Amino acid sequence: MIRKAFKKKSSGSKLDKFIEKYNLPREYLSINRKSVSRGVLVGLFWGFVPMPMQMVAVMAMTPFLRFNVPVAISMVWLSNPFTMPPMYYMEYLTGNLILGKEGIEDIELTMEWFSANWDAIVVPLYTGAAFYSIVVSSLVYFLINRLWIASVKKEKSEKDKKRRKLKNKLFSFKPSHTHSIQEDESKSDEK
Repeated sequence: MIRKAFKKKSSGSKLDKFIEKYNLPREYLSINRKSVSRGVLVGLFWGFVPMPMQMVAVMAMTPFLRFNVPVAISMVWLSNPFTMPPMYYMEYLTGNLILGKEGIEDIELTMEWFSANWDAIVVPLYTGAAFYSIVVSSLVYFLINRLWIASVKKEKSEKDKKRRKLKNKLFSFKPSHTHSIQEDESKSDEK
């Protein structure tokens, strides 16, 4: 039903003029299962990586993968200034778990602490980030694909039901009079 959320634009729309003016591939803005699910995959992948300019990394992927760029950029913003500390802490803990390390106990949110402990943080943080970038973004990609396919099948079956119901309604003839054909034949025999 996601397709219903995005209205189809007419051929003379502002979006089409923008695409023609800047000679952009239509896939960068198209709304279909492959384009949207790839956009979510790319956006979540870079959203989990602790780095500056994640949106630039998304844009750098456009020549290699065809995906919906606005969807990908919006997925990157799942890691925003409010969600970054818990995300990166979760990635750090996961990285320590994967590497079998203890980790640092007394964590402070100051620049001095981070610069003093950067060597102990960086490997577990990026190990956890790699895990979440690959695993979570892939799972969400497959989930969106399956949900989209199920949604299309459900919509098609609903249309088929309506079509059959309308067909049955149109082709079912119910006479308005109550007499039967046998009565008509008996009257004609009497004459």
